[in-house]
Formats: sequence, structure tokens, C-alpha cells
Amino acid sequence: MNILTDTRPISRLEIVDTGRRRRWLDEAKVRIVEESLSGPRLASATARRHGISNQLLFSWRKAYRAGRLGMPPGFVPAMIVPEPPEKGSRSGCGRIEIVSTNGRRVLVDRDVEVEVLLRILRGLETLP
Repeated sequence: MNILTDTRPISRLEIVDTGRRRRWLDEAKVRIVEESLSGPRLASATARRHGISNQLLFSWRKAYRAGRLGMPPGFVPAMIVPEPPEKGSRSGCGRIEIVSTNGRRVLVDRDVEVEVLLRILRGLETLP
């Protein structure tokens, strides 16, 4: 008996829901993304735990890093930063970063002696 020769009438037809696209709230997406970022190699385990594909989780993570997840469109996240020290105040650290032509970085305090700094920079320029 195969499907072409079976002529019995169908008495009951059951439709199985194959699932439809789920809608995730931004808060839930942010929570899942932050869970996946909480430790090394947690993306696949987090995706399995929440029943989503790795690809979907990675696209959420990309949006999260770009600031597009959980923020209303057109808004930029605000950051609170400390006020800069007043001019003439010596309360700031006063460090300067110098990058040489071969890519070496030197951090110096504002009270560094110029002769010493020049000697260091000349030495760094000779390194490969």
C-alpha cells in the first residue's frame, strides 16, 4: 500500500504547528547577548539554551556592539565622564603619549627632562 493506491477516506487530519517566527523584546535580546559575552566560548551554549541559532545570536551581538540593540532609533547612548581639570591645576596626571615612526609608543610624565626623552626616542628609532 502506498500513498497513490490508498483510497480510504481521511477521517481526521491533524495540522502540526511547525513554529512561527518568534518576536524577541530588545530587553530579552540584550540579556541574552550579555549572557553570551559574560565568559569565553559561551556563544553556542547560550544560543542552545535559548533555542536560537548561532547566526542570530552573532547578529544580535554585532548590533549590541554598534549600539543599535535596545536603543530607540535616532538616539545615541550618553556617557558620563569626569570633568577635565581646570587649567593651571596640577591635579591631572599630565602624561603624554608619543608614537615614533616605527610604531613604538612612549608614555611620559609632563615633568620629563627633554634631553632624556630625546635620547630615548633616538634609541627607539634605531630598533627594527
